[in-house]
Amino acid sequence: MTTDAYTAGREFLDREGRLVERRLAAVIFDGADPSGAVDAVRAYRNADGGFGHGLEPDKRCPASLPIDVEFALGVLLAADITGQSRDADDMVDGACDWLASVAAPDGAVPSAFPVIERYPRAEHWSDWAYTPALNPNAGLAGRLHAMAVRHPWLNRATEWCWNRLESGFDEDAHALGEVLMFLAHVPDRDRAEAVAAHVGAWLAKPPRWYRADPADPAYGQTPLHLAPTPDSPWRQLFDDATIDGHLDRLAADQQPDGGWPITWEPPSLDSTLAWRGIETLRALRVLRAYGR
Repeated sequence: MTTDAYTAGREFLDREGRLVERRLAAVIFDGADPSGAVDAVRAYRNADGGFGHGLEPDKRCPASLPIDVEFALGVLLAADITGQSRDADDMVDGACDWLASVAAPDGAVPSAFPVIERYPRAEHWSDWAYTPALNPNAGLAGRLHAMAVRHPWLNRATEWCWNRLESGFDEDAHALGEVLMFLAHVPDRDRAEAVAAHVGAWLAKPPRWYRADPADPAYGQTPLHLAPTPDSPWRQLFDDATIDGHLDRLAADQQPDGGWPITWEPPSLDSTLAWRGIETLRALRVLRAYGR
C-alpha cells in the first residue's frame, strides 16, 4: 500500500465517513485523545443504557439493540479507553445492565428485535435476527472479556456460549468471527484451548459466507476478518500464500474515491456511506497491521 493510497483512504473518511469512524481513525493513526471516540459513541446511546440509532448502519431503528451495543463496545475496545475513563466504563456498565434486562433467562440475547420492522432496514435484516445465537452473544462476551469487564450478565452469557460451543458449531462465518473473539479473550484458557482445537475443522467445512478464495467477488468473511493482525491467535490457521492473496485483493479493492466498497445493499445512501467508512477504516487498519 502506497502513501498515496493511505492518504486517499483517510481523505475518504474525512469527506464521507461518520464522526465515530473519523474520531476512531484519529485515535488509531494519529494518537488523538480517545475521549473523542467515546464522545462520538455516546451520541448513539439511549436513556435505557443501550445503543441504537443505526450505529450498526443496516437498520435505521433508534431503539437499543444488542447489535448496536456490540458495535459500541468494538469502538471503545479499538480506542483502548476502558479502564482509563470513567465515562467509558459507565457506558459499558450501563450497556451490560441493559443486556441483562432484555436477555432470556439463560442470559442469551438476539441481534435485534421486531421493532426494527418499523424503520428502514436492509433486506437481510429479518426474523433470523430475533433468535439468540453465537452471533452476537460470543462477540459481546468476547469484547467485554477483552475489556476485563465483570458483570452478572457476562457470567450468564459466557456460560451460554460455552454450552453452545462444546456441543459443536453449525452457524455461519459471521458467528465464527464472534466465536474467535470469545475464545481469544475468555478467562478460562483451558476450556478455550479445548474448543479452539476444533476451529480448523469448522473452517474446512466451510461455514456459510466464508470466502476463502481472494478472487471470489461475492459477499463474505475472509481470513483477514478472522485474523486481522499478524499477531492474532488465528493467523496460524492460514498459510502465507492465503494471507498474501487476501492482502493483495484488499489493497486492490480500494476505489478511485479513496474508499473501499461493500458487497450488499444497505437501506439508504447514508447507510451505504457509513458502511464504506467502516470498511475503509477496517482496510486501513488491516493493511497497516500486516506491513502493507
